[in-house]
Amino acid sequence: MEIVNKIAVPTGFIVIVQGAKGLLEFLSIGDYGKPVNLNPVEAVPDNPPLMPLTDKWVTTISTQYGCSMGCQFCDVPAVGKGINATLHDLQQQVLLSLQLFPEVSYSNRFNVHYARMGEPTWNPNVLDHAKWMKDHLDNEYNVHPVLTTMMPAKNEWLKTAVHTWVRIKNRVYRGNAGLQISINSTDEDERKRIFSGNALSLLDISRLMEGTVPVGRKFTLNFPVADNWNIDPEVLVRYFDTERFLVKLTPLHQTKANDKFGHKTSGEHTTPTAYEALERAFKAVGYETLVFIASEAEEQSMITCGHAVLAHRKEPRVREGKLIFLGGVSVGQLPHRPWSSTTDVFQKAHR
Repeated sequence: MEIVNKIAVPTGFIVIVQGAKGLLEFLSIGDYGKPVNLNPVEAVPDNPPLMPLTDKWVTTISTQYGCSMGCQFCDVPAVGKGINATLHDLQQQVLLSLQLFPEVSYSNRFNVHYARMGEPTWNPNVLDHAKWMKDHLDNEYNVHPVLTTMMPAKNEWLKTAVHTWVRIKNRVYRGNAGLQISINSTDEDERKRIFSGNALSLLDISRLMEGTVPVGRKFTLNFPVADNWNIDPEVLVRYFDTERFLVKLTPLHQTKANDKFGHKTSGEHTTPTAYEALERAFKAVGYETLVFIASEAEEQSMITCGHAVLAHRKEPRVREGKLIFLGGVSVGQLPHRPWSSTTDVFQKAHR
């Protein structure tokens, strides 16, 4: 697998690679940590220090070349239809992510999210890949894989894929893995619209999840908080019990698709205040509730899925703009310094 381009973002790099069937992109980044991103009182400060990669490292990989789900909030459908990445594609994205920083030989937590381009439940290679990481990487990197799905209605293999993933989470990783379900709205007509009719109803998701019990973290119900989307905890709790499921609230990131369809998070969406009322409402019906606050720098860097590939197609050479390349310096040319020093390089590129 060949690296085509590396793009600096506030917390790390977006990397575009040539895969077996075209261009893929993956993210390799550090983390600000819970005291910053999950702070219930304060906004994410400008240029906060990152945790060392030896404490936490995050990689988000593409499971498909494009996506066929047509979600109104996502730019990936503009890349092309969802063609499954090969097992080798998945393996190489993770290995290249680790090779970006060869001085880091271990991590106490290596989050691998199947959440970049594509709907991962369409790709059976994801399940084999998660087991491969356990066998080949877990000893050094303490792998924590997370599968994020919008529960595609037309996937006849969906129940098998999800239940197999739950067994991998519970048995192979002994709870050290995650399942996130994109819910977005509790209004079914609205869900049909924003998921272009391609997602299961809340009732059907609930039925599909019958018989599953999480070891470790509960199953996560994701809600990007948009001004014009209906989110009612009283409706949600009818379908998803609070013993097995928790709720995660996030801002709705800037995408061309969101601009086109008028979806946005208004107000101080990089502070906890935009989510306080919903957080209280979810907790009132018994849900453990996480509020993830993005930084303004991340928002402005256009770190959203598919953006790197689309920008590269338009202008293959490195360019100035919201996607900032590290001054023409390749990752391989960066000095082998501690992560905190490397973070300084990232941040200087954005001043």
